Amino acid sequence: MLCSRRSSRRANRAAPRNRPASLTTPDSCARGDFHFEAGYSAGRDLLSLTQPPSAVFAGNDLQALGLYEAARELGLRIPDDLSVVGFDDLPMARWVGPPLTTIRQPLVAMAETAARLALSLGRGERPDTTRVDLATSLVIRHSTAPFGG
Repeated sequence: MLCSRRSSRRANRAAPRNRPASLTTPDSCARGDFHFEAGYSAGRDLLSLTQPPSAVFAGNDLQALGLYEAARELGLRIPDDLSVVGFDDLPMARWVGPPLTTIRQPLVAMAETAARLALSLGRGERPDTTRVDLATSLVIRHSTAPFGG
């Protein structure tokens, strides 16, 4: 899924500071699988709107990379014309141009937690909880611009 903020940077610069930013609406989201091609296709659709987004949050880094390609083909520059944020922090996120701002998941902690739960279930034990929350972290690189700028 790609979700975007529909507003032009020029319009945001002219907006009063006390006015809230444009919010994501259902029609500013595009659904698809978590592959490059889905990000590319949804990106082309979003970026071709009458009021294209100034920022997009992709469901994962592969979708974000597909969006990068759609933006490049349409002559848009990241982050000058479009801010992009991914999710996963795949190794390639730091190698693309510009390096992708993304959300890092604690993959080792996720694997350790899942293994402990699986072993516990294998021993016939009931888990204390069926939900485990692990913190993510924002990895700021160079694919985002300040709001309104």
